[in-house]
Amino acid sequence: MSDDPSRLTHLAASGEANMVDVSEKAETVRTAIAGATVTMQPQTLQTILTGDAKKGDVIGTARIAGIMAAKRTHELIPLCHPLLLTKVAIEIEADELLPGLRIRATARLTGKTGVEMEALTAASVAALTIYDMAKAVDKGMRIGDVALIEKTGGKSGTWRKGAE
Repeated sequence: MSDDPSRLTHLAASGEANMVDVSEKAETVRTAIAGATVTMQPQTLQTILTGDAKKGDVIGTARIAGIMAAKRTHELIPLCHPLLLTKVAIEIEADELLPGLRIRATARLTGKTGVEMEALTAASVAALTIYDMAKAVDKGMRIGDVALIEKTGGKSGTWRKGAE
């Protein structure tokens, strides 16, 4: 593994993809926070918030889906390590200005590799679940702003969106 931060770590010198060997890395507490938004019609947001969606509790189901997705990231994203997550939390808040829902996914562990992909996967699947559960009333919903917000731990330390 190279110390060159501009080099893609999942590509060997000859170009083939491979899983990074993290056996020599130090175990540290690693946390990642990712976000996403689901923009919708104002009446769709009200339907979700009042619990009137035909499929049931949209926010509660999206929260569970995000947690489950984080735990299965290594099965979905090639070359991700299976991780022993110690925390996954999904916060979903209404934003009348979007209008829609803002999702914030946090993943944490003590280990040798980061949890950015787990947080991003959790936020993405929570957003997809919201879409699935409310599409009957609003097929024009938009999923957006999927991004890493913050990561801590590991050799590279702390990184925050907008502080780079």
